[in-house]
Amino acid sequence: MKPSIAAKLAQLSSRLQEINDLLARENATADLDAYRRLTREHAEITPVVELYAQYVSGEGDMRTAEEMAGDPAMREFAESEIRTTRERLSAIEAELQRQLLPKDPNDERNIFLEIRAGTGGDESALFAGELFRMYSRYAERKRWQVEVISQSTSDLGGYKEIIAKITGQGAYSRLKFESGGHRVQRVPVTETQGRIHTSACTVAVMPEADEISDVVLNPAELRVDTFRASGAGGQHVNKTDSAVRVTHLPTGIVVECQDDRSQHKNRARALGILAARIKDKQLREQQAKVAATRKLLVGSGDRSERIRTYNFPQGRVTDHRINLTLYKISQIMDGDVDDLIDSLSAEHQTEQLAQLGEETQAA
Repeated sequence: MKPSIAAKLAQLSSRLQEINDLLARENATADLDAYRRLTREHAEITPVVELYAQYVSGEGDMRTAEEMAGDPAMREFAESEIRTTRERLSAIEAELQRQLLPKDPNDERNIFLEIRAGTGGDESALFAGELFRMYSRYAERKRWQVEVISQSTSDLGGYKEIIAKITGQGAYSRLKFESGGHRVQRVPVTETQGRIHTSACTVAVMPEADEISDVVLNPAELRVDTFRASGAGGQHVNKTDSAVRVTHLPTGIVVECQDDRSQHKNRARALGILAARIKDKQLREQQAKVAATRKLLVGSGDRSERIRTYNFPQGRVTDHRINLTLYKISQIMDGDVDDLIDSLSAEHQTEQLAQLGEETQAA
């Protein structure tokens, strides 16, 4: 094991003991926020430290076997033990390297999912509806909650735009690589000559911002307009100024919410989405700087990037970032997207490991 990794693991072991001592104090729960931070850190560190303890134990076993190898009567047994222990240590070391990779602080957050129809008119809007159904079905499989915040339907069905909040453990960690351009190739229902058309939608996945620490919204930098909601929603919605439009003057980001009959609720929702969009803009700027020096575009945050094609005539879905093609389009559109997500996560992890190796060599 590299000395730098061993040193970091030793530090984590010491920190875990320190946390255990702090949690064992009689007044440990006096400050509930501090207590939650400690228990969260304890949960994150414990698996790594336990794995490191297994590695240290394995090293001891290796030394014992090497000493036994000096005895002719025990040599064959000792050599077998050395081979087995070496393989076990190699596997543990690889897992430790993965455990030490930088954690995305947003991974456990809830998300705002935005899907917008792009080129393709009504067909694009229909595809936007199918994408929303795909993510909704996936959320059901994960037992996450989906709440539609805002929607603009098209004449033939589907959505010109839909914004939803998905609440559940690890929502951002599973869906963060879905941001980008999604392209569909098929014969539209409105096509009379059977020609295949290409349409596109844009998907944005944004971690929910922490109201206290992530984004500070200065009231002086906000312009809030109220107006009457349009479309379906009942007499009350259409007769009162319940719809809210919030403009963030420094960035020009505009959010509208009009689905609720309460102006207060629409305003709160709009501010929540605005904070998430500002946080997302900051994240994308950081990711763009990293992506400029890395080969992999997974997680680059480039909204204009075409990331995936759904080809219905051929029954295939292709993710262009990792050159992965799956011939199971019906299952994927029904929410079975784990194969895609797992492959993207694995590729991202491989890239992180390569970067960690380069940094270790440079050090």
